Amino acid sequence: MELFEMAGHLLRRLHQNSTHVFQVRTKKAGFDMTPVQFAAMSAIHAHPDVDQATVAAMIAYDRATIGGVIDRLEQKGLVAREVSKSDRRAKQVRLTKDGENLLSAVSPVVRDLQFELMSGLEPKERATFLALAKKAAAHLAEEPARPHSPDK
Repeated sequence: MELFEMAGHLLRRLHQNSTHVFQVRTKKAGFDMTPVQFAAMSAIHAHPDVDQATVAAMIAYDRATIGGVIDRLEQKGLVAREVSKSDRRAKQVRLTKDGENLLSAVSPVVRDLQFELMSGLEPKERATFLALAKKAAAHLAEEPARPHSPDK
């Protein structure tokens, strides 16, 4: 199988392109944010006072690194973090007013760039691609280490 036809290679290229488009479009709109920061802020917005480990799970990011993401958001004044009252080992996070305002302002930019990412596909193809990507991601999240035969 040729490298350029391998799923892993194509997924890596799509990820690179997605990250680049995100960075270019958000910067052009005047925002300083990474895709992971946007995902974390979106998860926190949807679940105020959530703990950091749950944020990591919701956005499929590793728990060891999410603390640094939250640190940077806290330094920018976009999230507030405090020790959980129910579990002193856990830190709960919530968006600050500035964080809510930024998320509200950047969300339309991120929504619009989704169309650019899929611009090479017809509407039906976009729907199919998204459905298949969700299915593959969900399956891998359930059983990431299970070996697969190429003919199955």
